[in-house]
This record gives sequence, structure tokens and C-alpha cells, in this order.
Amino acid sequence: MDLLDRLGAVVVGGGSGIGRGTALALAAEGMRVLVADIDVETAEATRDEIIRRGGDATAAYVDATDEASLAKLTARAEDLGGVRVLIHTVGVHTNAPLTTADENLWAWFIEFHLMSAVRVVRAFLPLLRGHDGGSHIVVTSSMSGLLALPAAETGGTDTGVYTALKHAIVGYGEMLRMEVAPEGIGVSVLCPGAVVTNLGSTTARHRPARFGGPLPDPMAGRTMSPDMIPSGMLQHEAVGPYVVRGIRANRAYIITHTEMADQVLARQQRLLDDIAFFATP
Repeated sequence: MDLLDRLGAVVVGGGSGIGRGTALALAAEGMRVLVADIDVETAEATRDEIIRRGGDATAAYVDATDEASLAKLTARAEDLGGVRVLIHTVGVHTNAPLTTADENLWAWFIEFHLMSAVRVVRAFLPLLRGHDGGSHIVVTSSMSGLLALPAAETGGTDTGVYTALKHAIVGYGEMLRMEVAPEGIGVSVLCPGAVVTNLGSTTARHRPARFGGPLPDPMAGRTMSPDMIPSGMLQHEAVGPYVVRGIRANRAYIITHTEMADQVLARQQRLLDDIAFFATP
């Protein structure tokens, strides 16, 4: 897709973090943006900011793990006059090593990462099909979907379960790209590195009762001034332009932290080394 002006876009998880940054960037390109979030107040705040900047936006509540809620959102999206871009940025993040995670934690992460993406795409595919000039889907993984990093490289957080589910999103996105390409629908997997967001707080606040209910906010009483942000971390507003560029070029992956290429290459080399080992009798 090249021309985005006046086309409709839906950003699920658009109230804060990477979703907010993406909604702002799409609106700056002239798209009519429906900002949807489980925190409807943040969705409305993002909508209002877009409008103040001269853009076109509406806001809606959505629970991306609930098919009925998504059905209501698709009905709202019909007011856009056609959905051409769908962004999925729903996820959770907390300290979750593989060896201590119980089935309840696994179910929570599977629901909010993989199954929310599956449900969002399934709900919106009918609205994305059949447009001249095509449509585009972005599902959000992470550099953790391309790498497996120890806690020492992730700010001290054990990301075992998170990494497993982000790898699942990579596989889902690649297969989806192949399946819908004949219909003129592009798919990109967004793999951001370290980004300044409030994901820890939203994760804690919105853990559903069926998975144990809300957790204490890890950021309660804490603030992060600009001088406290570690080198290499992007503000979430900076991610949006990468997403726009990836949509325009129909890239399979959208990479924000290209300086991590050496780590990706090293991982791939380990795979090639093992292939070479087993290729030799």
C-alpha cells in the first residue's frame, strides 16, 4: 500500500504505548483512525490528541479476548467507510520464567498474545477483503520473537513465557502473510526492541478475574524522567513511523532496533551450525 490518505485504519490496543504511537502516525498520514482499547479513557485521549493535531479519529472500547466485544468493534469500524489497515498491539508482560510458570499464567499469556491476535484478525478479515489497492495487517511480536535473551539482557526480567508467545506471533504472522497474499492483503510482524511504554502497569491492571484478577501496579509511585531512560530505548511515539514505512512497502517484518542485527545473525548461525553438524555423518 502506498497512498493512505483518507483510508480507514483500526488500532486495537491504541490507547497507550506502541498502539498509541501507531495511531498517531497513521492519522498523520491522513488515515481515518478508530482507536480501540480495553481502557476506553486512554482510547478517547488518543482520539482527542489526533483531532487536536488536525486528524480524523474515533474511539471505542474493546476487549480483544472477547468475540462479542470484537463484533461490536467491527460494527463501529463500518463508519470508517472501509477498513484498509488493521493493527493489533495487545499483549502482557511480567516476570515469567518457564520453569516456574503455572498453567494459569500460561493461559493468560496465550489468551492475550496469540489468541487475541487470532480473534482480532478473524473478526476484521471480512472488512479487509476486496479493496482495490489492497489492505494491510500488522500483528505485534517483539525482538523477543526473533531472539531468546537471558534476564541480564532484558532489564532483569525473566521473559521465558513472553518469548515463547512472541515466537508464536512470528509463526502466525508469517503463515497469515502467505495465506492472504492472493487476496491483496499484506501482513507485517512488528518486532520492536526496548520501547518506553506502560505495559507493566496495563498488564497488572487488566489481568482478568479468570486468571487471578488485577496485580499490584509495578510502577505505582514511580516516575521515569527523560534522563532516566536507558540508552537505546525508543519513546513509543517513535515506533509509529516505522509501522507506516513497513505498511507502505509491505515488509514481512518491521524492525525498530536494527542495531540488534548481529544478535539475530548469531542466532541464525547457531541454527546453521547445527544443520551442518547433522549433515555430516
